[in-house]
Amino acid sequence: MQRITLIPGDGIGPEVTQAAREVVSAADAGTEWEVVEAGMRAGERQGTPLPQSVIDAVRRNRVALKGPTQTPFGDPYPVRVADRVYPSVAIALRKELGFYAAVRPVKNYAGVASRYQNVDFVIYRENSEDLYLGIERMVDADTAEAVKRTTRGACERMARFAFENQRKLGRKRLTVAHKSNVLKLTDGMFLKVAQEVARDYPDIALDSRVIDALCMELVIKPESFDALLLQNLYGDIVSDLGAGLVGGLGIAPGSNIGPDCAMFEAVHGSAPDIAGKDVANPLSMILSAQMMLRHLGRADAADRVERAVSAVLRERKHVTRDLGGNAGTRRMTGAILEKIVKGEE
Repeated sequence: MQRITLIPGDGIGPEVTQAAREVVSAADAGTEWEVVEAGMRAGERQGTPLPQSVIDAVRRNRVALKGPTQTPFGDPYPVRVADRVYPSVAIALRKELGFYAAVRPVKNYAGVASRYQNVDFVIYRENSEDLYLGIERMVDADTAEAVKRTTRGACERMARFAFENQRKLGRKRLTVAHKSNVLKLTDGMFLKVAQEVARDYPDIALDSRVIDALCMELVIKPESFDALLLQNLYGDIVSDLGAGLVGGLGIAPGSNIGPDCAMFEAVHGSAPDIAGKDVANPLSMILSAQMMLRHLGRADAADRVERAVSAVLRERKHVTRDLGGNAGTRRMTGAILEKIVKGEE
């Protein structure tokens, strides 16, 4: 029996994580759940948005499914873990649990409106350093500065992860993005290390793009890419761009991988304005759960989930408003469950 840490989160989080939980349980009876609380609700109830018990549960079970957690704009909202302070729950979890790699598939689904067809690539985002270290200071009253840190060890670890995953997926090309024409030391190191690691993977072609040129190509011919390797900030931005190419954040799954455990999460926000109204699209969470099943070696169960989702999207009878339908969260989830149970994927 595989135990999974479930973090419902804030806003629509409890609704969409419940949907994913039901789908996983229908596709794979060999799972059980340990539910823990993090986010603003946890802060109100327990005095901290990230109790140590959450980190302990993820470490213990080695896998987690996480709903969106809320961090107000313009509010420091410090997340304290021991003597360390982080700007958000998501970043705190990544740092405390060593989630150095973020993986975001970008894929067209039949039935989902998009300007593009045949898009199917993977984004690999280095998750541990770059500007997301949050090292900032006021130089004087009118000047602020931030530190962009790049280390050879993190670059090599991330590049090797991307190449290994490409090999596992049977993919044959990887594009590394950078701005080394300006940032010659930091981005230059990221590019150079990727090129060095590529020598160990002759079966996978490596090419490169300057980040601004990459963004232009992505909106002209996204179907030409197989996978992208990016630093933390670029990866964050391009991940949402990628989601926009295929229909939006509502169908964009995501994962954070570390040496000892992994966390799978919806990449959209907590949307508190629609919480509890049964209108949220559950697919980002369900597809993230599908990635989780595949990570756990439950490929058959993951395939059942993906086929069921694809069938419901293709039929368009029971999809949420953002996808052009009238179904609520529960009805769309029910339609996916029906496909799994009846084997009608």
